[in-house]
Amino acid sequence: MAIGGGAGDHRGGAGGRDRLALAALAAAVAAGDGGQWDCGGGNWYLGSLGVAGDPAPPLLWVWITAAGLATGVVVLGWRGARWWRRGAAVLAVPLCVLRVVLAVNVWVGYLPTVDTAWNQLTAGPLPDQTDRAAVTRRQLADARLANGVVLPVSIPADASKFAHRRELVYLPPAWFASSPPPRLPTVMMIGADFNTPADWLRTGHAIHTIDDFASTHHGYAPLLVFVDATRAFDNDTECVNGPRGNAAGHLTKDVVPYMISNFSVSADPANWGIVGFSMGGTCAVDLTVMHPDIFSAFVDIAGDAGPNTGTRSHTIATLFGGNANAYAAFDPTTAIIRHRRYGGVYGWFDIPGASHAQHRYITAAGIGAVALGAHDPVANPEGQDFAANSLCTVGSAHGIRCAVVTQPGRHDWPFAAQAFADALPWLAGRLGTPGVPRVPLPGLKPELVSPTPKASATPAAHTPEGTPLPDNQRTQQSTFQFSR
Repeated sequence: MAIGGGAGDHRGGAGGRDRLALAALAAAVAAGDGGQWDCGGGNWYLGSLGVAGDPAPPLLWVWITAAGLATGVVVLGWRGARWWRRGAAVLAVPLCVLRVVLAVNVWVGYLPTVDTAWNQLTAGPLPDQTDRAAVTRRQLADARLANGVVLPVSIPADASKFAHRRELVYLPPAWFASSPPPRLPTVMMIGADFNTPADWLRTGHAIHTIDDFASTHHGYAPLLVFVDATRAFDNDTECVNGPRGNAAGHLTKDVVPYMISNFSVSADPANWGIVGFSMGGTCAVDLTVMHPDIFSAFVDIAGDAGPNTGTRSHTIATLFGGNANAYAAFDPTTAIIRHRRYGGVYGWFDIPGASHAQHRYITAAGIGAVALGAHDPVANPEGQDFAANSLCTVGSAHGIRCAVVTQPGRHDWPFAAQAFADALPWLAGRLGTPGVPRVPLPGLKPELVSPTPKASATPAAHTPEGTPLPDNQRTQQSTFQFSR
C-alpha cells in the first residue's frame, strides 16, 4: 500500500521519488530484517515464557510481517501523503494486528466462539455464576438445583504468600441437598501456561461437562476448584516454588485447606484429584507424585515430562533461580523414584494422536500395557507422547496405576475439553463420588500381541539425592506403559 507520490503527487518528481524510496525502504525493513526481527523476536518472547504446543503456523508470521510493513509505511510515508492514503495506511495497521490475533487464536484454540471471546474481553459472567449470599440462601432452603453453581472465591495466601488472582469453585447440585453438605470429593483444575482461572470454564467447557455428568448421577459430581497457578496471564510457573512465585505452596497449602474448611469437602487424599492441560498436565502429575498424602489421582492432558520453560539450563535458571537441586525436587521422574513405592495413586494420561496406532503388550511385570506406535510430531510437537509413556512406565514400576489414552486432536483447548469429558467418569468414580461406579482405566485387560523388548522401568534407581536425571532418561520413549 503506497503512500508516497508517483505521477499524481503534487510535489512532483523528486519528492515523489523520495517518498517511493521511503516506502520501498519500509517494505524492505518489514519484509526483510524487520520481518525476521518480528518472527525472531516473537519466537524469543514465546520461548522466554515457556510456551508449549504446536509450532506457530506460517500465516501468523505472514501477518506479523504485514503488520510491521503497514506500520513502517505509516511512519515513513506520512509526510506529504494525501489524506485518504493516510487513512488507508492507518486502517491497515489494526486490520493486520487483528489478523495476527485471529491467527494466534486458530493456533491455540483459546476462544472457540464469538460469545466466548466477548465474555472474555468484557469479563462477562461465567456460566452458572453466582455469589456467596445466593449460595447460602440456597443451602438454607435445602434447594434441589437442576445445575451446579460457579462461585468466585478469594483464597487467602497466608502459607504461600503467592499473589494470585480470583479463583473459582463449582458446587454440584447434590452439595445443596443437605445442611451440612455431604463430604464430596474435589478436583483441582489447572490450565495452560497462558491462562486465567476461568479458562477451563470459558474455553474448556468444563461447566457443561460437569453439569451434564451431575444430571445423569442424581446431582452428584465432584466439586471443582479452578485455581490460579501463575498469578498472571503470561507468568509460567509450572506449579513449582521459585522466583516466579510459590505456586506449589499455594495449591497445596492454601487451596486445599480452604476447600476443606469452607465447603466441607473430604480431607481424605482418596477423594482429591487434579486435572490439567499442557502446563497444567505437568502440574497434575508433579503435585500428585510429590504429595500422595494430599492427592490420589490425576488426569494429565498433553503435559510435559517435567517442569519446562525450554532447555534444562533455561528451566533451572528461570524457574529455580539456578538451583539444580530444587529442579530435581520438582522433576516427577526423580520424585517417583525417590518415593520408592506408591499405594492408591492413579493416573490418566491423555495425548493427541492417531488412536489406531495403539498396540497391547504383556510386559515383564505381567500387567497389561498400551504402547504407542510411531511418534506423532504434528500432534505432539514437544514430545508429549514420549513424556506420557515414560512417566507412566516409571510410575507403574513404583506402584502408580496408570494408562495412556490416545485420541484424535492436537495440542489445543478443544482437545483438552474432550479429554476432560472422556476422563471424568473414571475420575469421579475413582475419587468416590456417591452413586458413581468405579470403572477401570483403559487397557486393563492384558492382551498379547507381539513380544516386546525387556526395558528397565527405573532408569536412574541409583541417582544420588539432589541430582536431576539426565534428559535421555527422563523423556525417553518407552516401548510400553502400564495400565490398571
